[in-house]
Amino acid sequence: MQFTLKQMIFKGKYEYAIFFLMLFLPFYTTILSLTYQVTGSPLAVNFFQFQKELIVLLGLVGFVAYQKNLNDYPWRLHIVDKLFLAFVGLSFLFMLLPLGEASFVNRALYFKNLLIPGIVYFIGRNSNFSQEDYKRFFTIVFFIAISAFFVNVFETAIDTHLQSLTGYARYMLDIQDIEASGHFGLTWTFETSAVTKRLASFFSDPLELASSILLGFSAGLIFFLTSDRKDWLLPTIVMFTSFASLLFAASRAAFLAFFVMIFFIALVFKLYKLILTGAAGLVAFVLYVLFFASEDFYYFVVDTLTFQSTSSVGHVIEWVLALDSMVANPLGIGLGMSGNVGSVEDELRVGGENQFLIYGVQLGWLGMILYILMLYYAVRVSLRVFRQSENVMVARIGFVAAAVKVGMLLPLFTANAEVYAYVAWTSWWMVGHSVMAYQKIAYPKLALS
Repeated sequence: MQFTLKQMIFKGKYEYAIFFLMLFLPFYTTILSLTYQVTGSPLAVNFFQFQKELIVLLGLVGFVAYQKNLNDYPWRLHIVDKLFLAFVGLSFLFMLLPLGEASFVNRALYFKNLLIPGIVYFIGRNSNFSQEDYKRFFTIVFFIAISAFFVNVFETAIDTHLQSLTGYARYMLDIQDIEASGHFGLTWTFETSAVTKRLASFFSDPLELASSILLGFSAGLIFFLTSDRKDWLLPTIVMFTSFASLLFAASRAAFLAFFVMIFFIALVFKLYKLILTGAAGLVAFVLYVLFFASEDFYYFVVDTLTFQSTSSVGHVIEWVLALDSMVANPLGIGLGMSGNVGSVEDELRVGGENQFLIYGVQLGWLGMILYILMLYYAVRVSLRVFRQSENVMVARIGFVAAAVKVGMLLPLFTANAEVYAYVAWTSWWMVGHSVMAYQKIAYPKLALS
């Protein structure tokens, strides 16, 4: 953190906020639980808990402080900018309005969770990176992907979740007021329906790990496809370790999301043989399940596809509750009334396992539609940057941004996935940076800062 603060405060490198976030967010819950295990002090936990918000705000302040003249700043807005502003503005209005049963404090805390990604996007929108900075960015992505895999291997070797060693259960009970559950003394998220371990590495839970590998894999893939053949080793290792971590996490939604992302990438590069290979693999998997798989695995797959498993049934119930609320209250019921974040009280929660419906319940149909349009145009502009940018690093940023946002669509249907801060915030930064790059391409005479 000291290096980041030095660069941001004394050298005006407010863009470096993203480096701190990328190195801090994957370890966030592990750091908090270890801190509480060692100190037993909620104040010590709070010190680390708010560092991410502090860095983001310092990045915003740094942007303002180091602008020579804000009046000369080219305020030419892209449609993603407008949609983000509309979404955040609508959220701010709902924070002020006394809608729903959530307290103003909880509404304000929930608004903070919506505002911070917007600021991260804005920092990306104004990050002037050198080639060396781009290398640092992707080096961190590769480091996180490879490190997560080796921690997974360590967990497998000792047959114990890392979270069982870091005081996770005690932290969750004392600080988050969430009692331990499941067969491993953590939460149900850490096990499959067959009571086998789902590993999370140093992330907060297996679902966050599974979603985050989409970032590492897509970055490794684009480096593999756009580098000299002699530089194949590192991106190949990143892709292998990312996919392996996906298997360790055992997330069905993320596993399907991975193949959706691969299909999207194949379309982008017109790799039709890859699509045919994927289709053949799917057929082989179906034949294996029908004729060769064990009875337990067969019914596991069938129950998943027919929404008869406990997890799938839980998702459906949450979706129905959310849709019922949206039909009854099309304008929304207020912030702090849906989702799985700390500012939402359990007794007030309506739905909570679908990011689109979570916003729909709280902000109404308008809020959900704005969010969907944000994702659509984020993917669209990122793809344009990938295809049109002459800077290979910028093109890589655009590619990874588009691939991750597409890959995250399925997790967004089954979880409050925007709370997976590492992949969510980093990808929004990349979208913001892609918008800046696109504006430079579209308006070459416009002097963007």
